[in-house]
Amino acid sequence: MSEPAAVDPRIARRVAEQLDEFQLVEYRPEFRVDLERIRFSPYFSRLSAVTQVISQSGAGLAVHNRLTHSVKVTAVARAIAVSLVGDRGERGALVRDLGGCDPVVVQAAAAAHDLGHPPFGHLGEQTLNRLARERFGLDEGFEGNAQTFRILTRLDEYDRAGSGLNLTAAVRAAVLKYPWMRAEGQRWPVGAATPRGLAPARPGEGALKFSAYTLDAADFAQARAAYPAIAPLQQTVECSVMDIADDIAYSLHDLDDFYRADLLNQAAVSAEFRTWIRDRAALARIPREELLRAPRTPGHGLELLRRRMVEKDPWVAGDDAFGESVARVADEVVDGLLSVPYDGSLAADRGLAVFMSGWIARLQHSVSVERDPHVRSGHVSLDTAAWHDVAVLKFLQERFVLHRPDLAVYQRGQASVIERLVTSFAAWLDDDDDVRRAPRRLLDLVEIAAEDYLRVRDRSPEALPTTDAAALRRYATGRGIIDYVASLTDAQAMSVAALVSGASERLWDGGQGL
Repeated sequence: MSEPAAVDPRIARRVAEQLDEFQLVEYRPEFRVDLERIRFSPYFSRLSAVTQVISQSGAGLAVHNRLTHSVKVTAVARAIAVSLVGDRGERGALVRDLGGCDPVVVQAAAAAHDLGHPPFGHLGEQTLNRLARERFGLDEGFEGNAQTFRILTRLDEYDRAGSGLNLTAAVRAAVLKYPWMRAEGQRWPVGAATPRGLAPARPGEGALKFSAYTLDAADFAQARAAYPAIAPLQQTVECSVMDIADDIAYSLHDLDDFYRADLLNQAAVSAEFRTWIRDRAALARIPREELLRAPRTPGHGLELLRRRMVEKDPWVAGDDAFGESVARVADEVVDGLLSVPYDGSLAADRGLAVFMSGWIARLQHSVSVERDPHVRSGHVSLDTAAWHDVAVLKFLQERFVLHRPDLAVYQRGQASVIERLVTSFAAWLDDDDDVRRAPRRLLDLVEIAAEDYLRVRDRSPEALPTTDAAALRRYATGRGIIDYVASLTDAQAMSVAALVSGASERLWDGGQGL
């Protein structure tokens, strides 16, 4: 009698499920089920009203939001995954040895990768992180990637309480862009090359970026256990593909937005690039302090970028490759795309579409696979030229859009909205006479967090700063409030902030956001 086939650990769910006959007609239906659960999630739908870089409501423009960004990341990621799966040479064999690269798993991870982002983009994330730590004593603060994992495994629910979307191990592992807990940053040897995001923001603190809170450690461990060939602190192959696709989409689709909005002044951008190309030798001799004193002087920004890349990633960064990327972006973007202002015509749209598709195709075909990658890289990575190109494209947007004073003023106002919400909800939950009228979902999220902290106390008490009842209740209240505020859209955050301040003129409409 033959032995039963071993169950693939990658399809393991937190709670075993029996797929129905309609699902079983699909190839690898377990992963297709995951993809559809994510796509039909209300957390996925809300991304249509969450800021990517510039708020739609503030800009008055049809700019990318988190949903359109995620859809495009999914397309880029699938194309890369299909090419790897179809490779019948050494590269494809290595991918299979490392656990595989299922295109549907990659699609699911790409669709899910931004679920945890709160209102107002990265500024909202920074504000929630500060409030979580300072107001509620939550050492792990708030981190968008960890919030994504918490949504998938705990906060969103499919058909049963307490199991999240009950996704396969493969998809859960594929969203772990920073596959460690925050505390891992405190254990890394001083002076050693550090994985991207693992270094603490300040000495003595935990990792700057991480993909799971202590509350969700069991799900994290189960997902990672399905990939024994992947070393600790390394992404799975499917996660690396998602991560690369995210970089490609971010570097190009935001350029699309800023070009259409006429936010990239061609003369200023040209001065920065042409000055660096002309004076690169002289700029290389200028002390860093002098460059930092005048970062807007033409050429200074690119020179600071070059030095930062060489210091952080000497294993791949190089002066020649950097110079070639600066020249390529100067030629094709600065003197090419930006030299003709966007006028809304069909010809302008065609030109932009051709430009974008050409760059995306080149970057998609610039991936390599390594069995033993550098600690700051993944098993799948961009080649040297493409890696430099993405860095230079990101710099263009950061230097000429994200540092604009008008955007900074607007974002400061958005940060105050987040702070008002957290402060108001904390006071409400402390009001014994009125807490029963708090939003039902807020109360649910606090209770979920309370259950999770009790579970951590019972299983791993050393993971908590203190385990007395009052402290655990404070942690649960804080985490529940943070989970709630992070789940709002930009418009909901503005509307609810007006409600809690008593300033709303549309009471019943605003109340629908609760």
